[in-house]
Amino acid sequence: MSLVLPSELVVERFLPTVRGMLARRLADRGLTQQEIAANLGVTQAAVSKYVSGDPEGDDRFRGDPNTVATADRIAEGLASGDMDGYDALAELLSLVRQLEDRGPICELHEEEMPELRGLGCDLCVRGLDPDVRAERDVLATVRTAARTLASVPGMADFVPNVGTNVGMCLSEPHDETDVAAIPGRIYAIGGRIEIPANPEFGASKHVATAILAATDVDPEVRGATNIATDDAILDAARSLGIDPLEFDADYDDRCAHLRSRFDDRGSVPLVAYHRGAFGIEPATYVFGTTAIDAAELVEELIATASS
Repeated sequence: MSLVLPSELVVERFLPTVRGMLARRLADRGLTQQEIAANLGVTQAAVSKYVSGDPEGDDRFRGDPNTVATADRIAEGLASGDMDGYDALAELLSLVRQLEDRGPICELHEEEMPELRGLGCDLCVRGLDPDVRAERDVLATVRTAARTLASVPGMADFVPNVGTNVGMCLSEPHDETDVAAIPGRIYAIGGRIEIPANPEFGASKHVATAILAATDVDPEVRGATNIATDDAILDAARSLGIDPLEFDADYDDRCAHLRSRFDDRGSVPLVAYHRGAFGIEPATYVFGTTAIDAAELVEELIATASS
């Protein structure tokens, strides 16, 4: 029996194909060969071959709808600046997992190793640690939420002096290490939103505290973000049918205080705020089922407040 790893097929058959597809799409969008080479991590000579020569690779990938859609999405994102190398890599890794799960890579593997045919082989997807996958999904969600906040018109006006953050916890969290957020917080600089790093678990204290209090009362509420307390935002919430909850700022154990206030109300409010205290800047917490839900609600609140 010949031993062929699926990863060999990814490198030898899939990667040249998808690089060629991306090179042609990026060229169609006006990028120079030098820019394309920088984005794909190849030489300019390789890009020239991809763009001007006959398509390389395997036709089953070029004709695969998921591969075509992913190549289109990555090319558009890189060309517009809405996607960086991390995003593109995440898209490609997700695509590879799809193609390995009874997809073209699986078909190629069975051709290279006929002994696998008829076995319903799932070597590539069997045994994936569900905890690792859950963590990866939460990190990806927080990253998308942060980018959502950064794209909200006027968001810079509602970022507190100490910065904002957005986070999400794993299901059944135990402490702050089960909450993913942006290290160093998100800041407004010159009217722009700066996201200093990719999300990590245990990177937040204040937003994590609010999330842990919320999910303890309602396990469905796992995401939150904080913005500056502003009467226009609170009025916008009320106009959207949301009843903001005010709480005290100067409790030593804010998690316990928030949990108590949520218990008193009988639910977790979508918006909770305080007016500050000595040495404590006023803050408003916006909650959601996920971090993306919380970020999208902030977007809606700001748009309503600005209208």
